[in-house]
Amino acid sequence: MNKKCIGLLVKKDDQAKEKAIELQSWLLKRDVDVIYADGFARILPREDIFCMVVLGGDGTFLSAARLIGNRDIPLMGVKFGEVGFLAETLEGKLYETMHALLEGRFYIEERMRLEVSVVREDGQRSRASVLNDLVLNRGALSRLAYSAVYLNGSYLTTFKADGLIVATPTGSTAYSLAAGGPVIHPAVPGIILTPICPFTLTNRPLIIPDETEIEIQLEGDATDIFLTFDGQEGMPIGSKDRIVVTKGKCPVKMISFSKDNYYDVLKARLLWSGGRG
Repeated sequence: MNKKCIGLLVKKDDQAKEKAIELQSWLLKRDVDVIYADGFARILPREDIFCMVVLGGDGTFLSAARLIGNRDIPLMGVKFGEVGFLAETLEGKLYETMHALLEGRFYIEERMRLEVSVVREDGQRSRASVLNDLVLNRGALSRLAYSAVYLNGSYLTTFKADGLIVATPTGSTAYSLAAGGPVIHPAVPGIILTPICPFTLTNRPLIIPDETEIEIQLEGDATDIFLTFDGQEGMPIGSKDRIVVTKGKCPVKMISFSKDNYYDVLKARLLWSGGRG
């Protein structure tokens, strides 16, 4: 029987790094191989990885999701950030959950990703995959962005706003929530369109079926507008570019130790009141 190999992706934080070294020693004593993944270089030195343990906040978790790409590697998040919806395990319960992980006492939750294609006038195409969201917004200038949206080829509307967020249910608790979007359970199949500070009050957040193909084109003055992917990478966008968004074929697999834990995480992260168990 082959030895298990667990990848570690660690936030650039002294506390997280110390815990990673401690965890590595703990795993090696249990005959588990450990490799450190480099989320910036996007390098995974081995393919036979049982899972990846992510020590950090949501940003580190998103780096891990981009790093694994379409590979079938589940992710386990350990919270070392200020606010985290993706890291289920608290630092104080790390070894309790690691025991459960090695003994197979866990669940796999599949989280939808979005595939994004940017088609240029010269035919060049850029692709990206996002777990949370893609965001169109202005740079230093404060003028409105005019984002024309087409759903399955039919014109919907032109959002006149500071920008536009296209989010997954997982990303509903990220930038979209701050911009007034709804919270959607990750098991609900949908995509969220959330305008950022819309000029027209009737432009409201919209939830559409996850099988919808979305196309976005900029109208009017399209200078100084950027498209960002999960808040980690970005590119300038012009009026002659087409942004096409579809449901990804390869969801992110997240390791969970409780089937109903999402609501507990939601209540804790949003500081919802209530003393009932």
